[in-house]
Amino acid sequence: MHSTNLLLEEPIRMASILEPSKSFFPAMTKIVGTLGPKSRAVDTISACLKAGMARFDFSWGDAEYHQETLENLKLAIKSTKKLCAMLDTVGPELQVVNKSEASISLEENGTVVLTPDQGQEASSNVLPINFSGLSKGCETRCHNFCWAVLVHRQRDYFSLVRVSEVKGDDVVCVIKNSATLAGSLFTLHCSQIHIDLPTLSDEDKEGLNHFDEILQEADGIILSRGNLGIDLPPEKVLFLFQKSALHKCNMAGKPAVVTRVVDSMTDNLRPTRAEATDVANAVLDGDAILLGAETLRGLYPVETISIVGKICAEAEKVFNQDLYFKRTVKYVGEPMTHLESIASSAVVRAAIKVKASVIICFTSSGRAARLIAKYRPTMPVLSVVIPRLKTNQLRWSFTGAFEAESTSATNESVLKVALDHGKASGVIKSHDRVVVCQKVGDSSVVKIIELDD
Repeated sequence: MHSTNLLLEEPIRMASILEPSKSFFPAMTKIVGTLGPKSRAVDTISACLKAGMARFDFSWGDAEYHQETLENLKLAIKSTKKLCAMLDTVGPELQVVNKSEASISLEENGTVVLTPDQGQEASSNVLPINFSGLSKGCETRCHNFCWAVLVHRQRDYFSLVRVSEVKGDDVVCVIKNSATLAGSLFTLHCSQIHIDLPTLSDEDKEGLNHFDEILQEADGIILSRGNLGIDLPPEKVLFLFQKSALHKCNMAGKPAVVTRVVDSMTDNLRPTRAEATDVANAVLDGDAILLGAETLRGLYPVETISIVGKICAEAEKVFNQDLYFKRTVKYVGEPMTHLESIASSAVVRAAIKVKASVIICFTSSGRAARLIAKYRPTMPVLSVVIPRLKTNQLRWSFTGAFEAESTSATNESVLKVALDHGKASGVIKSHDRVVVCQKVGDSSVVKIIELDD
């Protein structure tokens, strides 16, 4: 758990903090924005993409709704030339639909019935859910909890209810704290209750106990802190689990995404001081920030992405890459594989020493580029994929990577395509130095190029 001291050893000038933030190239940290009712219009999606972010959350909404959102996303991508989409399938969240959109008040020590009969109107006494098997998974024990999560005012953020009785398909619960549920929909999280859903969850105690096995098989890890907060005490979610999990992901070279960072921006234009600090810490430790309710149904999706992007960019300025590099090399140990040795010692170190503006990596599978990104260089990694990959996986695997796919025949012509792409993207400027990693025959070649006017 060494990820807590990754700040530059030399402190920044305190006066520099008062200087206006400079316009920045999109932060190296990925920002994942969830598309929903407040962010599914073409214009809004386009603005979100330009602000620095798409994710489809299938734990609510039907296929037709998400298909329409996807079509809007495609139109936005055509106009902005950005990004890739990620699908989040149904996990432990059960949807509660409030068709009338009237506020629902739950009073402490009262009772509420969770029913699969969606024909009933949602009220203070009955909450219709979109899952018929909840009653079968419930056992009437004191440690069975359901957490009904809503996004409204922060002081009325959630209600915790305990299962007291099962009546047929209905589940009767005792309300543990008063809350007002507002809006057209909210979600129900289940803890200590086994329900037969089609996908497994990595967001609870089971996921924590089997984290190493999950990490070995996964392309990347999403730390769903909201769900983990149900099963873990608050003092352990961030300090123990998050730090340990992100360190393991870093050493394995697997991208790590942190959720629930700026909840207050669902209703407000500015994050709290604690949230801003939380985002910065997540940047120093991990690779990406996932915005859920903030962009799905929040009032300010574009502004949220923009502010989070600025925080990410500022945090990246004080990231101690040298210390991170040494720790990662020490963890990997010797002997390294030939490819990892090239990626770490030759490519990344060379790029740092010559202050390269970008690393260009020729790759056929993406493995070389992912190994380079594992060592978190302070400059973008631009991958030239030959032949062109039929997947967006690389866009998620990199810490600040930009693809320039090409099927050109010669290395020099392909390199020109990459350099032109970098110039058009604003990553490469005149007189910049660029580190290129490519394969010539059976040999791996690393070269440094200084660009002319």
